[in-house]
Amino acid sequence: MTPNRWTRALREARAEGRALLDLAVSNPTAAGLSWDAGTLAAALAAPEIARYDPNPRGSPAAREAVAAFYAETHGARVDPAEIHLTASTSEAYAWLLKLLCEPGDAVAMPVPSYPLIPFLCRMENTDTREYALVRDDARERWTPDFDSLARAADDPRVKAIFCVNPNNPTGSVFSAEERARLEAFARERGLPLVVDEVFLEYMCDGAAAESFATAEGGSVFVLGGLSKTAALPQIKAGWILTRGDADFRREATRRLDFVADTFLSVSTPAQAALPALLRDAPAVRERVRARLDANEARLAAWCARSRDLKLLRREGGWYGVVRLPRGVEEESLATDLLRREGVVAHPGYFYDLECAPAPHLVFSLLAPEAAFDAAFPRLDAALLRN
Repeated sequence: MTPNRWTRALREARAEGRALLDLAVSNPTAAGLSWDAGTLAAALAAPEIARYDPNPRGSPAAREAVAAFYAETHGARVDPAEIHLTASTSEAYAWLLKLLCEPGDAVAMPVPSYPLIPFLCRMENTDTREYALVRDDARERWTPDFDSLARAADDPRVKAIFCVNPNNPTGSVFSAEERARLEAFARERGLPLVVDEVFLEYMCDGAAAESFATAEGGSVFVLGGLSKTAALPQIKAGWILTRGDADFRREATRRLDFVADTFLSVSTPAQAALPALLRDAPAVRERVRARLDANEARLAAWCARSRDLKLLRREGGWYGVVRLPRGVEEESLATDLLRREGVVAHPGYFYDLECAPAPHLVFSLLAPEAAFDAAFPRLDAALLRN
């Protein structure tokens, strides 16, 4: 509960009413990427909202829409009966921790990664064991370190392997070879895979990555939701797809029913609106992708002007990671940026990037293009000071 130095600086700047260039904004509705209000109102005015008809898996129409989305977007045949709607991806994690772990158990999780998973695990009385994503500069990508995954899984308390694909913030995606190796490892160890794919629709350069929703064997849970897939964090609707062997799917969905029925947390308006929102989401995703690509090009051009900066290529997602010169203290730089230049960017250690042998800054590529253009001279000034 004690704020770090950077967070204190951000709170002070906002309390003072300072105009900030927020290059860490991850909320599309705060970055000029909102939906048309009339379209949202029409979706949320579906007649189904007048009646409450609870179902632990969610309404059949909403689950059929999710299944159709995976068929059309990812070529995955998903049975709507094996989908559970949740209020968010965070809730999906929490439900799966309740399903898979007893107090004192653990899960294997990647580093670097978004810092949400350890907090969710602690709230469910579950520990974490880390496995590494390693930067391969020659191939310009992050790769999973299977030796560290094996060490994490050697702990008998580990009951699942958590994956984020594409990873946040590295943007790394499992290659076909890495995925096959991961699935084989999980089967050999008898560990279910929990795969967070919320950024999968935001691959770079039109590339396609195969969803784990196509998994036919083993034990796999796939997480998704409207927050990223439709750039709608305010419509609280996510989902869990249960994939893998038939016996596993049957037992896991039955037990997830029990967990979901205890909460029934997804609102009827969100469920009723979900088919229309998924139908209209492709146009919004195109706007988001255009923003991501434009800002990544801006960051790349800025880094290219200096031999000491390197933009680490992403394969997907909506974050840009910049490697800083050795010797720069990233929290001091990020705090100086805030206090003296009014620029918001995250220090790399927020995402456990200190595991890489260099300091980093993490930028959200969702930020308005004009904010990046205005920030670059200020970034240069702060780097000269630090």
